[in-house]
Amino acid sequence: MRIPLNWSPRSWLLLMGALPILAALFYPQPVMASEGLDSGDTAWMLTATALVLFMTIPGLSLFYGGLVRAKNVLSVLMQCFALTCVMTLVWVFWGYSLAFDTSGMEAGVVNLSSFVGGFGKAFLAGVGIEALTGTVPETVFVTFQMTFAIITPALIAGAFAERMKFSAMMLFMILWSTAVYAPICHMTWSGDGAYFWDKGILDFAGGTVVHINAGIAALVAALVIGKRRGYPGIIPPHSLVITVIGASMLWVGWFGFNAGSALAANGAAGMAMLVTQIATATAAVTWMLVEWLQHGKPSVLGVVTGAVAGLVAITPASGSVGPMGALAIGVVSGVACFWGATSLKHKLGYDDSLDAFGVHGVGGIVGALMTGAFAAESLGGQGLAEGMTIASQLWAQLVGVVITILYAGIVSFVLLKIVDSVIGLRVAEDDEERGLDISLHNEQGYYSEV
Repeated sequence: MRIPLNWSPRSWLLLMGALPILAALFYPQPVMASEGLDSGDTAWMLTATALVLFMTIPGLSLFYGGLVRAKNVLSVLMQCFALTCVMTLVWVFWGYSLAFDTSGMEAGVVNLSSFVGGFGKAFLAGVGIEALTGTVPETVFVTFQMTFAIITPALIAGAFAERMKFSAMMLFMILWSTAVYAPICHMTWSGDGAYFWDKGILDFAGGTVVHINAGIAALVAALVIGKRRGYPGIIPPHSLVITVIGASMLWVGWFGFNAGSALAANGAAGMAMLVTQIATATAAVTWMLVEWLQHGKPSVLGVVTGAVAGLVAITPASGSVGPMGALAIGVVSGVACFWGATSLKHKLGYDDSLDAFGVHGVGGIVGALMTGAFAAESLGGQGLAEGMTIASQLWAQLVGVVITILYAGIVSFVLLKIVDSVIGLRVAEDDEERGLDISLHNEQGYYSEV
């Protein structure tokens, strides 16, 4: 059948909507002959994986891209897109193995395997079509976790936007994902025998693994590389329209991030979705009100940043707290992240360009700690870790936060210094003045008509 190219957009949309139905009718997919596979769980996890990838490209790309000056917009988009590609390869080659190879692990026994995986799954060895993780194919689990390994380094890039060499950024992120992300991920999520797991530290979707990890690395990077030219003068975003679009995409994609971390289409996923929505909306309203009271007017940038703060803070708690816990986390994260992105940054004088630490670092810490209290069933939560009281759970959460801060901070500093000594971290002053779009990529995001 010949399809006319001059169809209206509505006709094309109807055709695109019909294609999945036609494919299901005429090309039914074979059912994997594995007793433990659940097709409903698998369908949800395929969707969740796509949603989390959507968070980085285009969500985070546009959110960050709108916040920088016009002469640097392409550099930010390039960083997010290139990291998506390179982190995929790192994950396939060795990252997944370092994070989820469980050989040598034993519940209650502390050894090297408690802190980092081996190379038994390097190059995805043994990850075939029949392999399962829970009730979903391991291939789906690999890809789902890959999207987390992609977005975490991309979050860090917001701290040194507009001034780091592209080559230095790529080298640092490869080293960082290997030496920092993979071990923290392994300790938190790889099961019995993993250090954080055995201590009962609750992190459902990445408060420590993603947000504290990235936020602390972002703060260290901002301190090491130094301030942008012209900072602390006014450096306004070039397009808040783009930023709002990006933030909206992040909000939608975050349901895959949090509800997908249930690894099943079940009640836990449903509750994670509900509390994510509640905390996000609450934090956005809280930030808006605080800003309104302090400055006399609510800003668009403030309300979308508040929403992201709520998304961050509910992440570790999304599988543990109930609706009222989500409300509390939303309020506290809205206030705390507003303080972190404004008062704290200005008081200490560091140039965290896009508030990666102020939102992700502070929000991650708030969420991780508040998980310890509001996970209790007496406070409407889903239950503390086995054998824990509220006090012991809070202590465990604090231990996880402190270890992550120290490990991510120290190793990130060492890696940045290594990269600086090898190829240099910062672009030349003239290149920074011209903008990274032209100086690093020989392109412009916008061209004015002559």
